[in-house]
Amino acid sequence: MITATGLQLRAGSRILLDDTTLRIQPGDRIGLVGRNGAGKTTTLKVLAGEGEPYAGDVTVGGEVGYLPQDPREGDLSVLAKNRVLSARGLDRILRDMEKAQTAMAELVDDGERDKAVRKYGRLEERFSSLGGYAAESEAARICANLGLEERILDQPLQTLSGGQRRRVELARILFAASESGAGGKSGTMLLLDEPTNHLDADSISWLRGFLKAHEGGLVVISHDVDLLDEVVNKVWFLDATRGELDAYNMNWKRYQEARATDEKRRRRERANAEKKASALQQQAAKLGAKATKAVAAKNMARRADEMLSNLDEERQSDKVAKIKFPAPASCGKTPLTAEGLSKSYGSLEIFTGVDLAIDRGSKVVVLGLNGAGKTTLLRLLGGMEKPDTGSMIPGHGMRIGYYAQEHETLDHDSSVWDNIRHLAPDTGAQELRTLLGSFLFSGEQLDQPAGTLSGGEKTRLALAGLVSSAANVLLLDEPTNNLDPASREQVLDALRSYTGAVVLVTHDPGAVEALEPERVILLPDGTEDHWSADYLELVQLA
Repeated sequence: MITATGLQLRAGSRILLDDTTLRIQPGDRIGLVGRNGAGKTTTLKVLAGEGEPYAGDVTVGGEVGYLPQDPREGDLSVLAKNRVLSARGLDRILRDMEKAQTAMAELVDDGERDKAVRKYGRLEERFSSLGGYAAESEAARICANLGLEERILDQPLQTLSGGQRRRVELARILFAASESGAGGKSGTMLLLDEPTNHLDADSISWLRGFLKAHEGGLVVISHDVDLLDEVVNKVWFLDATRGELDAYNMNWKRYQEARATDEKRRRRERANAEKKASALQQQAAKLGAKATKAVAAKNMARRADEMLSNLDEERQSDKVAKIKFPAPASCGKTPLTAEGLSKSYGSLEIFTGVDLAIDRGSKVVVLGLNGAGKTTLLRLLGGMEKPDTGSMIPGHGMRIGYYAQEHETLDHDSSVWDNIRHLAPDTGAQELRTLLGSFLFSGEQLDQPAGTLSGGEKTRLALAGLVSSAANVLLLDEPTNNLDPASREQVLDALRSYTGAVVLVTHDPGAVEALEPERVILLPDGTEDHWSADYLELVQLA
């Protein structure tokens, strides 16, 4: 169980939650929802013990599996499969068993060899008590269902993309949560922040089934409405306007109906109270003109003020960023060409011999299974990494704008303001303030470190940097991840109207339809083809 009492959360001076009590029990499957920036990620981080509340206490009983939006840094030299197995301590035991096996084979002294045999026996007994080879098979099954092939699992984490590392971490958490039997952890509390990011359609479908069957508590932040509809049995709505959390002990469909009813009631109650307060104020103004009625007038005015102050703050329509890419800088007919690109990480070959030419204003989608190198190709084109062989050839006037799905273009230790100044050094201060305002950043939030922003806010900040760049070639890696539906539509509208060249990597079919691509590049072979609707069903599978 996780219990929070007297909880207050803040972002700068803005109160996200105030004097709130929360409780997560086994069997609870809670969807934590609210607009971007309402404090969902902050709330989950504090419940996981990864962040400190401004006030209040959080008590955690039992195991917690926390999946943040951004991959955690740690020992990146560890093999991916060992990271998954570490959830139950199996990685250390297997490593020690291998050492004991080697000792048994190599030691000449009978006494020392006997000691190694006894040690191996103890380790094997411990290994069996934790599930043994059946547990290894279970881990492999979970990984396979999350699109982690064996060739990926045999690689160090440092060679994997951010999305692959995040899937490894999700596999590790689910492997721990699926443990049963003696010493099992079926009651593990899962706190998952956008768990479907970087997953293909089959993996998302499997994950829904896993979470629905999970016996422990669950709190999930997700923009995947199908996941919320199928999995959750409670909904917590984080209201950014009131700084309060409304709990609904019902499934997603009933929550949506109840939420609409609550909003209508609030508006009706406010309208009635404002009408009564207005009448009191008018009566107080009339009586105030008479000296003998001055005390009564003051009482009426005070009563009207109290009536208004006790009302919930009027709920404003959720704002959305005004995203529009400006006219691209002029450039030659083919601003970007790549020849013979190859890339490997250790023994893992990503792709080899990829050629492409990005013409002015062309629209290209990159498709391939997870791990085929889509993100890697964009990083090479954007100059974030160097190819093992081949080269990028810039054309006349080329100006690249790169959106990274893991927000690597942002300096997480610097403020929102410092980030936009770095991304657009030639733009005036007032123009940048206006730009940030259109992306919903203003006031004290400009001084907030980028690393403390939610995933959706980081996306908006990175997109603001793109807008200020006047790029004529946009490299977009999953630009609709972490966005609420309204903000996603703004991004899609911006894609539809942009006249420069775009190279897009996405699992979002809506983003591809908005782009109206002319060509598709299929990885890892680098095959190029004219776009057709037949490829659309591959987008979610890729």
